Amino acid sequence: MLLSVITVAWKNLAGVEKTWQSLAHLAQASDITFEWIVVDGNSQDGTADFLENLNGQYNLRFVSEKDNGIYDAMNKGIDMAQGRYALFLNSGDIFHQDIAQVVRQLAAMPAQNNAMIIGDALLDFGDGTKIQRRAKQGWYIYHSLPASHQAIFFPLDGLRKYPYDLQYKVSSDYALAAKMYKSGYAFKRVKGMVSEFSMGGVSTSNNIELCRDAKNVQRKILGVPGFIAELSFKLRMRTTGKAKALYNKA
Repeated sequence: MLLSVITVAWKNLAGVEKTWQSLAHLAQASDITFEWIVVDGNSQDGTADFLENLNGQYNLRFVSEKDNGIYDAMNKGIDMAQGRYALFLNSGDIFHQDIAQVVRQLAAMPAQNNAMIIGDALLDFGDGTKIQRRAKQGWYIYHSLPASHQAIFFPLDGLRKYPYDLQYKVSSDYALAAKMYKSGYAFKRVKGMVSEFSMGGVSTSNNIELCRDAKNVQRKILGVPGFIAELSFKLRMRTTGKAKALYNKA
């Protein structure tokens, strides 16, 4: 199995259906093997019934049970995954129509590849505005994730060594990538658009906690000097504040 697509959901049947529909873009590549893992937080909105009725399409496996938040649910998905790589495409996030071309680049890489593979993504503000977030150089991790979380293919062995840390309420994805990077997992870029996702999640609505969390990651995990972390904090506050304002306007 090349790729595990992990979807976390809670009370978002419409989002799960939207994500499921986008898997067809990847399934058109008959030479690519992938599985779909859904971790639902015991929603009572028909999500479990919908998934059950798919009869294992796209090698689907799912659970619907209570969890301790999104990062705990992501860790459950990691435990269930069987692919060489895992990508987190949460409910409502979708694959870009060119995803098959991107994943073929992933398939061509050596089986033993200690790298996080990153691509581009589209941020959807819900009013017709979509902004491209291009993947950056690996050193950008000292300020932020060099690619959107929904556009990072993580080696599964790395995820199992460094799962999501629940002490980080908003930036555990950043903490995980930082730990993997410091332990020797480099960032390697692929060409193309991986995913599209809607703004308005916890990182948009609570940008102050996001920035504080990120500064803790920089200091505790990446060893960034205090004055540089403070400059990064101010820059992040400005950029996330602009994103929040644009989303609220939409």
